[in-house]
Amino acid sequence: MQLFKAGPLPILSDLQLIAEQLPVDGGRFLELGCGRALTTRRIAQELPVREVIATEVDRVQHEKNLRITDLPKVTFRLGGVEAIEQPDGSIDAVIMLKSLHHVPRHLLTQGLMEIHRVLQPGGIAYFSEPLYAGDFNEILRLFHDEKAVRENAFEALRAAVDEGLFLLEDEIFFDSISRFQGFEEFEERILGATHTEFAIDEALYARIRDRFMQHVGPDGEAEFRNPNRADLLRKP
Repeated sequence: MQLFKAGPLPILSDLQLIAEQLPVDGGRFLELGCGRALTTRRIAQELPVREVIATEVDRVQHEKNLRITDLPKVTFRLGGVEAIEQPDGSIDAVIMLKSLHHVPRHLLTQGLMEIHRVLQPGGIAYFSEPLYAGDFNEILRLFHDEKAVRENAFEALRAAVDEGLFLLEDEIFFDSISRFQGFEEFEERILGATHTEFAIDEALYARIRDRFMQHVGPDGEAEFRNPNRADLLRKP
């Protein structure tokens, strides 16, 4: 396993990789840290999965997710990776999308053990994590530098493989595209996220806005090409 890969990367999406790499046909999926459930929705609506259990540790966002009524395949639950309320061997695939590095360091090992427990033998865990690179990361680290927590998450995965908890099925490096319709959307989606509190004064806010606005095009949209790593781990 490698933490970083330099050079040009193919443009892919997590949904595309999930469709290609995971047992979607009739599969029972568990998404840990579903956030606003945007990818959850696409998995449930566009892929032939049987069920998606989508968990979120942020109570504010979870309450919003509970108001979603048009996803009959999806069940929303409150909880973290360290204590998954599912029976042993009951899940075909576990998904964590840009969320493993949000797990506190002291809970990472317990969380991976829980994922191993709920997966059926041969089941796949898909971890998609952002690399510490790119223009968007340069904006993010002005107010929330994630270098250490991303490295901690990677080291936890590598230790789980080295110790035989999982087998490394594949490691895929790719670029994803994120778009914002102006700074207002960035402020709502990123600065306004309820899972993390940011200490941002007026001077820092101005720096963030100025850096973001350098990427806004004539149409008012900002587009970023973000490098990612997807680790696919199989339960023996």
